[in-house]
Amino acid sequence: MAIKDAAVRGSRILAWRLVHRLWRAAERAGAITADTPAGRSFAAFGPGSVIGFPAAALYNQRWMEIGAGTLIAPQVSLSAGMLPGQDLGDAPVLRIGDRCVIGRGSHIVAHYSIVIGDDVFTGPYVYITDQNHGYADPDVPIGRQWPSNVAVSIGAGSWLGAGVVVLPGAAIGRNVVVAAGSVVRGQVPDHCVIAGVPAKVVREYVTGNGWSRPLPASKDPG
Repeated sequence: MAIKDAAVRGSRILAWRLVHRLWRAAERAGAITADTPAGRSFAAFGPGSVIGFPAAALYNQRWMEIGAGTLIAPQVSLSAGMLPGQDLGDAPVLRIGDRCVIGRGSHIVAHYSIVIGDDVFTGPYVYITDQNHGYADPDVPIGRQWPSNVAVSIGAGSWLGAGVVVLPGAAIGRNVVVAAGSVVRGQVPDHCVIAGVPAKVVREYVTGNGWSRPLPASKDPG
């Protein structure tokens, strides 16, 4: 019995090692870089950038630009438009800058214009979109009403914590910290920390005074 148990344990260890070796090989082979066929399908895909394997939804890459040295983790969805093959015009609708990091499981859903500046980092499971469902007609299901599109921008050097939601029309300034779980709408100034639903400024940097709490009237960026 002891010999049989040892053999079973040994076979399980070998199987575990084999599975992990195969998975690491798949990750290396499946990663998207500038010199892969998938990378060349983008409007631009900078040198040193990589989309980890496996990606989630990924379509209409010809309307996406990714800068140099950017890391997009596995299980990230990047989509342009509603359907694969949709014609979105001449210009890209999604631009991700240089040296960015997009966390695992995040979704960036562009229809009109999403611009993410250089050196923007996100935690996992961040959701960014420039489109919202319409609900003007109370007699029509919301999912069947015509959506509205409003451009989104995220300033260079910003950090978005895990689970952040960025809504259409959000314009986040430079070097902004967005606390985990926040929902961002409207204008957000440079050099501040925002948190909450909806996100409000909880700390801001003032030249000569350093970091401090804002006045109550300046708390809501929306």
